[in-house]
Amino acid sequence: MASYIEVEQAAAMSGLRVVLSPGVPGPWSEAAKGILYVKKVPYVKVRQELAGENLPLLRWTAQTTAPVFVFNDERPRSLWIDQLYLAERLAPTPPLIPDAIDDRLLMFGLANELCGENGFGWQRRLMLIHATLTSPKAPEQARKPSEFLGNKYGYAAELADAAPHRVAAILKRLSIQLKNQNSRGSRFLIGSALSALDIYWAAFAALVDPLPDELCKMAPGFRRGYHCTDPIVREALAPELLTHRDFIYHEFLELPLDM
Repeated sequence: MASYIEVEQAAAMSGLRVVLSPGVPGPWSEAAKGILYVKKVPYVKVRQELAGENLPLLRWTAQTTAPVFVFNDERPRSLWIDQLYLAERLAPTPPLIPDAIDDRLLMFGLANELCGENGFGWQRRLMLIHATLTSPKAPEQARKPSEFLGNKYGYAAELADAAPHRVAAILKRLSIQLKNQNSRGSRFLIGSALSALDIYWAAFAALVDPLPDELCKMAPGFRRGYHCTDPIVREALAPELLTHRDFIYHEFLELPLDM
C-alpha cells in the first residue's frame, strides 16, 4: 500500500512531490505515475481530496486538481505536457519524447487528443457527469461530486450528448496509427520505441474498458462508470487498442491503483 503525506508536510520538503488522488484510477494521475516509473524518478506521493475544497493545495499550487508535480522551489506543474517535460529533464533516459521532429509532432498531437482540454479524457468525464446527473436513481453521494465536477469543467447536456462522437473519432484515429505502426513492424504507437503516447493510451484506456479487477481493484461504482457501454464508443474501440494497452502494462508499467 502506498504511503501518502499531507500537503502541508509536502510543501516544506524539497525534491519531487506528486499530488495524487488515493484510491481513484484517474488517467492523468496513472499516466504521470507511469512516466515516472519508466524513468525511475523518485518522488513523494501527496494526498489530494477528491472533489474537496483542498484549500492547502490551493494555497500551495494555485489550483486544486491532481496530478501536480512540484520539484524543489520550481513552479507547480498541473498540466500533462509540463509534467512530461519536467520528467524528461529529471531523467533524460529513457526518452519518452521522440527526437525526430515528425514523430514528435505526431506524438504531441495525438497525446493532446487524449489528455488535453476537450480531448478523450475530458469528453469521457463529461459523459460520466451526464450519466449521474440525468439518472433518477443516482444517490446523493454520487450526485454532489458530479455537480462539483460539472461546474469545474464546463458541463452542459448538449456537450455531453456530442461527447461520444468525439471520443469515437479519437479512438478511430489511434487505431489507424497503431495499424500503420504494426505494418512497419513496430509494436509502439510512435517510432520504434516506447513513447509517452503509449503510456497515455494505456492509462486513458481505463475510461472505456478498465483492466480486470484482479489487476486493478476499483470500487464497483467507479468500474461501472468507467466501463463505457455507449454503442458509438464501443464500435470505435478496436480490440487491437486494448491489446496494445495490455502489452504496455505488462512490459513497461506497474499496475494502477496502489491506493
